[in-house]
Amino acid sequence: MNIKGSTNIVGLIGHPVEHSFSPPMHNAAFKALDMDYAYVAFDVDPSDLKSAIEGAQSLNIKGFNVTIPHKIEVMQYLDELDEVAELIGAVNTIDFKNLKGYNTDGIGAIKAIEAVSPVKDKNVIVAGAGGASRAISFYLAKYGASSITVLNRNEDKAQSLAGDILASDLIDDVKADSISKISSCLKDADILVNTTPLGMHPNVDGSVASSDDMHENLVVFDAVYNPHETLLLKEAAKAGAKPVYGIKMLLYQGAESFKIWTGSEPPIDVMENALKQYLGR
Repeated sequence: MNIKGSTNIVGLIGHPVEHSFSPPMHNAAFKALDMDYAYVAFDVDPSDLKSAIEGAQSLNIKGFNVTIPHKIEVMQYLDELDEVAELIGAVNTIDFKNLKGYNTDGIGAIKAIEAVSPVKDKNVIVAGAGGASRAISFYLAKYGASSITVLNRNEDKAQSLAGDILASDLIDDVKADSISKISSCLKDADILVNTTPLGMHPNVDGSVASSDDMHENLVVFDAVYNPHETLLLKEAAKAGAKPVYGIKMLLYQGAESFKIWTGSEPPIDVMENALKQYLGR
């Protein structure tokens, strides 16, 4: 990478950030397009978040991705929020041109799923009720899902999320239940979305569902991307269902951020290859 006095800086803020896959993905894209940009990860302690945003403005940084634990707290330091980011209540991308916050996690998941099946008019089961579930669920509603059922160990949390999705007026069929009911719920489902950490490295033996719960017309998306093929996706393959890999969400949410910062179409294939190399695949 040729860093010059004219190089535009974008990056990631979080705590911690050393595990991030974003720098190799974005820097490969900038190199492929011969763009004078560099992507850097910044470890920002929560107590320093306000000064980090102010400092980035002063330093003419062009954009940030935002990860845990800053996605909610950072909103108070922005001038404007994208409509869906406001509904979700969390930001993962900042454009410093107008100090505007976006959330590309949901659209990343939708694009990953729609490479296999459209979301419109589909019955979707969402496992988990945390931040990723929230981001993805609002986009499922926006893209025309027929129904969404949120399943979670803590039913109150699932009910709360379901109520928020209904209140958005994007969809009129949203339910909530215990994740222990997943087997019966999947019988009439078209798409299963896992947003729980079950199956994530190093605890790779967990799964929200087994092949016995699934059917061959089911699309199964796992937001977990390490390992690449989670136990859930192995079970999906065993059932003849269609697997969608978490790396695709990571890829497409990054591509959306790239477009927001640069106004250019990102080279998806280059970004995907960089991710695969970084994952050792």
